[in-house]
Amino acid sequence: ARMGRTLVELYYDVISPYSWLAFEVLCRYRHIWNIDLRFRPAFLGGIMQQTGNKPPAMLPKRGEYMLKDMKRMAKYYQVPVHMSADDFQRIMGTSSLTAMRFITAMDMTNPQYLEPLSREFWMRFWSQHEDISQPESILAVAQQAGLSAELSQKTLEMVSSPPVKDRLKETTAEALKHGAFGMPAVVAHYDGKPHLFFGSDRLELLGSVIGE
Repeated sequence: ARMGRTLVELYYDVISPYSWLAFEVLCRYRHIWNIDLRFRPAFLGGIMQQTGNKPPAMLPKRGEYMLKDMKRMAKYYQVPVHMSADDFQRIMGTSSLTAMRFITAMDMTNPQYLEPLSREFWMRFWSQHEDISQPESILAVAQQAGLSAELSQKTLEMVSSPPVKDRLKETTAEALKHGAFGMPAVVAHYDGKPHLFFGSDRLELLGSVIGE
């Protein structure tokens, strides 16, 4: 981090709509706040498994509330998340593992594409309600994000490589070490220690803690 700037890490997974909200809002705040924002793609499935957490919609009343909450949040933050009750099944039936490995590979090789690429995955899954788990879907997302066909193909070939798998595992383990039990997990390194904030609705507290 540059002198006097607070390092803020965003641990996220593109299967998580709340992660999209936190991502967009932090992207806006980094121009106003004295922070260095670092994107940390991790695997939500791994975090849920390790902590014994369950998706919110497993509790019907919570699922009902989540639909209303997401509608209000999307409108408030002006992020085009479109969620319906059918999406709970869609999330359960979709693994984000390959997508998050693809994003991780991009972070390792061409980090300048990390932000637009991540955004396009959310756009495809949460705005257009299309698949993000199959290779052809992933290549379509990469194209939308401005990647050449050659780079996309090369990155897709990396998803099964040990270095990429290990990096995603390591980042997920780091999120767990900071106390994460879901996504998004925002970690601010301030006053010599990490401060964990869970969710996209704690950003004013984040600001307060880091003096913004």
